[in-house]
Amino acid sequence: MSETDNRPAKPRTIAELRAVAQPPEVRSRRNAEHWTASLYLRDLSPYLTWLLLRTRISANGVTGLMILTGWSIAGFLLIPGIWGALLGLLAGQAQMLVDCSDGEVARWRRTSSPAGAFLDAVGHYSTETLIPLALAIRAAGYPFEAPADYLYTTLGALLAIVIILNKALNDMVRVARANYGASKLTYSEAESAPRPGLLQLARRIAKFLPFHRMFHSVELTMVIFVGAVVGLFIGDTLAMRWTLVLLLIMGFITLCGHFVAIMTSQRVRA
Repeated sequence: MSETDNRPAKPRTIAELRAVAQPPEVRSRRNAEHWTASLYLRDLSPYLTWLLLRTRISANGVTGLMILTGWSIAGFLLIPGIWGALLGLLAGQAQMLVDCSDGEVARWRRTSSPAGAFLDAVGHYSTETLIPLALAIRAAGYPFEAPADYLYTTLGALLAIVIILNKALNDMVRVARANYGASKLTYSEAESAPRPGLLQLARRIAKFLPFHRMFHSVELTMVIFVGAVVGLFIGDTLAMRWTLVLLLIMGFITLCGHFVAIMTSQRVRA
């Protein structure tokens, strides 16, 4: 009988939990970890996972908590002024912490499943849809004045669509490859690199100025918080309007660039 077969229902030490829940093959995967996880959340998550493993909550139940935490970001952002933005920022970090723990619970209990991966995607897609909508409501100022304030709610809806389409492009690649019968992506540099020329230069610039990464929930809450700080001096509504417009412009550029990068890489080659 192997050592893993004798694994207790609850870890005896944090080191034992880390060895099982944070294996090198998981941590070393390219694009597997958000930078906040690598920076500090993976140092904290085993303590949360330790507590969760002492309850009857399943890994999918933890993912459900992650989803609710993500939705709370949008709720906090509806609180006017700096405090709502600060609470949204903290909730964004909390969502990522719980997101680390759901996988750790699944690996310890050996309950990883497609359902867990599906719920994880639901959590991130829905959160990153609700955040721009909450930002749009702040930008419009409420109570709304029709029809002038509808401009900002419309821009917020467009931003939400752009963010979701940008996320969906990666899923579209995986679906296209699966339907074609191609092998799974390894997410290597060679697969992602565009053909030589101007696009490679643009990719190097994007690595140096990675504004295309700001459409994750964590970065969105950071940008909105910075906007709220600026709003202390110029007014919150005006600051949120500028934040919304700038995010929409950069989001459209990112979506177009992402599409071109995929079409000129090996990811969609037979």
